[in-house]
Amino acid sequence: MHLEEMKKEIHNLVLLKGFYNRPEDIPKKLLFAFIELGEASDAWKKGKAEEKIAEELIDTIFYILDTSRLACPTIDMDEMFKKKLDKNLNRAFRYGEGHRKT
Repeated sequence: MHLEEMKKEIHNLVLLKGFYNRPEDIPKKLLFAFIELGEASDAWKKGKAEEKIAEELIDTIFYILDTSRLACPTIDMDEMFKKKLDKNLNRAFRYGEGHRKT
């Protein structure tokens, strides 16, 4: 399944379950994604099963893709992923880590 297909599935879920679905809800969705990352981190630190960690990471992806649906509805996230990956692949080795002493 591609990101754009996932966005549609998540949109259906949001409508079916009555979750936040307005542009004004974008900050909440981003906060919830951050919370889910914290839950994934906590599960990992506590030695929980990989499936539990993965579930929390997927929750994060749900919120991020749902946010993208509202925040940048005209952007194809599959294309954006490819564009960003290409951009990062063309950067210097360990770019952004210039502050570290090796």
